[in-house]
Parts: sequence; structure tokens; C-alpha cells
Amino acid sequence: MIKFLLIGAGGFIGAVLRYLVSGLAQTLSQSLAFPYGTLTVNTLGCFGIGFLSHLFAARAFIGPDLQAFLAVGILGGFTTFSAFGNETMNLIREGEAVLALINIGAQLLLGLGAVWLGYTVAHVIWR
Repeated sequence: MIKFLLIGAGGFIGAVLRYLVSGLAQTLSQSLAFPYGTLTVNTLGCFGIGFLSHLFAARAFIGPDLQAFLAVGILGGFTTFSAFGNETMNLIREGEAVLALINIGAQLLLGLGAVWLGYTVAHVIWR
């Protein structure tokens, strides 16, 4: 039960950070056309998961509860793109380049397809 509370607290922190960092980056870019805020959050999240993955592997003193709080909670609330990046890099490190490419293609095509489908269904229902 403690792990769930830690993940929830971390998710709250990550979501608030995402809102703040994304808004700041978008404001600083002064762009209305390109989503620099989202790009910034996704890039920082990927850096964060790479950094934490190394720490988790190299440092035995970081217990599973702290790992869950940081990686699943904070980074999961900040961006799930970091999980996608980390899982893809794990496949590459394990010599599974084909599976990594399948993961990249599936994530992009299914993700964008799901956004389109959701928009289309909502449009049909609420004309």
C-alpha cells in the first residue's frame, strides 16, 4: 500500500512539474505554432529516466519504493514518453533492434491513430 501512495504522490509532483515546465518553455519560445513545451518535457523526461535507470542499476541503496516514487510516480506524471524511450533503449541494449523498431513504429502509428479515432468518434457523437 505504501508503494501506491508513493507513486500517487510522485504522480502529483510530476504532473504539476509538467504543467510548469511546459508552460515556461512554451512562453520562452514565444511560438504559437510549435509545441516546444511538450518537446521540452518529453526530452527532460527521457534524460531523467536514462539517468535514473543507470542509478538504479549501479546503486543498490536505492530501494524499490524510492524507485517507484521517482520513475513511476514523478517521471510517469511528468511524461510517459520517458518510459517509451527507456523501454526502446533497453530493447536495443539487449540486441533486439527489430523489436525496438517495431515498438517505435507501433507507438507512433497506434498513438496517432488513436488520437485521430478519438477525435473522429467525438465528432460523430457531438456534431
